[in-house]
Amino acid sequence: MVWAFATDSTWIYLFHPLIVMLFALRIIWVRRPPGVAMSWILIVTIMPIVGISAYLLIGERPIGRARNQRIAEIAPAYARMTALFDERFLKTTDQISDKFRAMATLAENHGGMPPVPGNQLTLYSDAQKILHGMIADIDSAHTRCDVEFYIWNPGGTADLVGEALIRAAARGISCRVLLDELGSATFWKSHWPERLSAGGIKLVKACAVHPLRLQFGRADLRLHRKIVAVDQHTAWTGSLNLVDPGFFKQDAGVGEWVDAMARVVGPAAVALTTVFEGDWAIESGNIPGFTQFLDDMRAVPVPAPAGNLAVQVVPTGPSYKIANMSHMLLSAVLDARKEVVLTTPYFVPDEALFQALQTAACRGVDVTLIVPQRVDSTLVRYASRSYMADLLTAGVKIQQFTGGLLHTKSLVVDREFTIFGSVNLDMRSLRLNYEITLMIYDAGFSQQVRALQDQYLDRSIPIDATAWANRPLRERLKENAAQLMAPLL
Repeated sequence: MVWAFATDSTWIYLFHPLIVMLFALRIIWVRRPPGVAMSWILIVTIMPIVGISAYLLIGERPIGRARNQRIAEIAPAYARMTALFDERFLKTTDQISDKFRAMATLAENHGGMPPVPGNQLTLYSDAQKILHGMIADIDSAHTRCDVEFYIWNPGGTADLVGEALIRAAARGISCRVLLDELGSATFWKSHWPERLSAGGIKLVKACAVHPLRLQFGRADLRLHRKIVAVDQHTAWTGSLNLVDPGFFKQDAGVGEWVDAMARVVGPAAVALTTVFEGDWAIESGNIPGFTQFLDDMRAVPVPAPAGNLAVQVVPTGPSYKIANMSHMLLSAVLDARKEVVLTTPYFVPDEALFQALQTAACRGVDVTLIVPQRVDSTLVRYASRSYMADLLTAGVKIQQFTGGLLHTKSLVVDREFTIFGSVNLDMRSLRLNYEITLMIYDAGFSQQVRALQDQYLDRSIPIDATAWANRPLRERLKENAAQLMAPLL
């Protein structure tokens, strides 16, 4: 027995360094970001079996052979799409302040569409008004209703949206629903898929998980977008999933989720519809349908202006070779001259954004970060807190929202420019999720978002730098340990 134990221990002792060395060579080969690479090497060193198993599932960014093929097939159509928007809106940059024209170019070159003029935007922060507004738009639809969400959670007013879709389909309206498989797991297990299908509504699962194919692609790539588009004329997007807050995660201990959405009327609604069409084509495999959509769009005259706002629709996700949203957030913060105010439920930034926020504060920009006091992930909570000491030292003001789980994702620069949508300030949103963002080049709308942020501030408590520096040692150890996992969150 002693000899056997010694032999087993010897094999473990010999093979563990070899495993770590081979794993490190793989990490070097695929050129992971240094923080991410070191985190994975640490995990594999401490827990080789668990670490390697996790890496095989979520460690790299392969999106699967079949999805890669569909993306390659649709790439020429995406190029046509950008060219078509450029042709139809030739002088949009004239409506954008010189200060932010480079931002518009950056977003377009990183896979977004060009900014389009002639839009009307209305900001909503009450979930019931948002859901009932969607219902009213669906009830007034003439040709089509397109719905795309990360989460559809049955219950409350969310069910009334489903009823509105059934009524629309009964009137002959083309209705399609695209939902993430895991995010909307409760929906897919409910009676709603059968009801909607029986009513003539087409449903597709996005980022479907196939256990037998996990070795060919990541299991945790998620469709995190929130879009309702009606008649290519009106659309909704922002942070609210298709949920009634009174019926969603009531047992999570964080209070009701607090969100905001923008109702878009005008050409930007066409752009959001186009994003839906591309996602539908990839998830359903109907690539020719997207090409036909673009051909049909070219045959239709440019819609008359519905307002005077220039808006840029920016889809992001792992299909893009460049982590484009990270670059745009970084550019926005560095462009600030007076003020930056951010809201996010999950704050686990990459190193560039973390440094940019400190740099902005140190050069005199008034930087305010608003985060919820409680979040639904213990690991994320501790990882987020690990960044706060350095931010406070640099002069960043950190406010903790006490009125529930603040889920609104917004960034306002100098009360002139706004980034608003589904992107959290964490590694998952910046590098893995399929997200949708509006970039609004307008002081009036930016001030509306700032007014909403001020409402959040009224229900927040500031973190005092001195008190924070004196927090218990055990808390700091937990935070620093969680930060080691930050690149993987």
